[in-house]
Amino acid sequence: MNLKFQGKKITGVLSVLPENEVDFDDEIENYDFSRSQSMKLKLIMGYGKRKVVEKGTTVSDLCVFGMNYLFQNKLLDKNEIDAIVLVTQSPDHFVPPTTHIIHGRLGLKEDIALVDICQACAGYPIALNQAFMLLEQDEINKVVVLNADILSSKVSEKDRGSKPITGDAASMTIVEKDTSDTIIYGSINHDGKGAEALIIPAGGFRMPSTAETAELKTDSSGNARALDHLVMKGDEVFNFMQREVPPMIENLLDKANRHKDEIDYYLFHQPNKFMLKKLADKIGVSQEKMPNNIVENFGNSGSVTIPLVITYNLKEKVLNDTLLVCLAGFGAGLSWSSLLLTLGKLDFCETIYFE
Repeated sequence: MNLKFQGKKITGVLSVLPENEVDFDDEIENYDFSRSQSMKLKLIMGYGKRKVVEKGTTVSDLCVFGMNYLFQNKLLDKNEIDAIVLVTQSPDHFVPPTTHIIHGRLGLKEDIALVDICQACAGYPIALNQAFMLLEQDEINKVVVLNADILSSKVSEKDRGSKPITGDAASMTIVEKDTSDTIIYGSINHDGKGAEALIIPAGGFRMPSTAETAELKTDSSGNARALDHLVMKGDEVFNFMQREVPPMIENLLDKANRHKDEIDYYLFHQPNKFMLKKLADKIGVSQEKMPNNIVENFGNSGSVTIPLVITYNLKEKVLNDTLLVCLAGFGAGLSWSSLLLTLGKLDFCETIYFE
């Protein structure tokens, strides 16, 4: 599905990271792999350090902390917020929606729209598209897009495919109406036939968690997981990414009548360094234009890797200059989404740590 918007802009991006850090080298003994094999995997995939929340910390905790930071530093007026869009795969509860918890803790006005979106790696562009749609309304002038996930606790300690990369993080993106005639191009795509390529089998209503779903079982690759843990079929996810993402980007650029070399940066979800390098090669853009350094420094926090790549790599550029950027997310669902927009002259662009 192709989308197009006019008169909208991003005015600020804040990333929130846990202070707690885990180093891949300290976890090597957990995996059914020799040390030399693990170190080779580290080099190829970009395994390094990852940020994970302390037990008991929730998505609402990270979001409230970040929002209060914006309020206290006069970067955002709480009375001007007309809508909140939260995209997460790790809500505080089944009921109520996590946006309502955040709304209550922040003491926001009642005349407000609250939207919870259950999406993973493609969630950031999808949430921004939703924010742009809300801004079509006369009485909505400012939307806060919250993007947060804390899935580190849902990955087995003995899963060498997912545990070394899974991190936790949150972000706040402010989206407002714009008087310019700049056009934003977007796309959203889904293929539910591939839903089991990335899944946590137990814990929902289909298969409630029990003592049996918590039992570890070893697969043919030597990874031990329970049904309560995240299962990723890495080869299927990689093939999906290589098959679907390049045509999506080609279509997006075609709709915008832009050549790939005109784009300043390709700010994509970061599953790992290997996949990003292969994707850059497949699309035919330089790796300098597609930063891939988030996982090795902070871990894969789902679609939060996209705003994080902005605050970590492009802070000075987007505060002082204007860039033409392509955002893209892809993963669980299966889902893949993208945006082509002008990003710059932001009111703020920061990375802070949760206390």
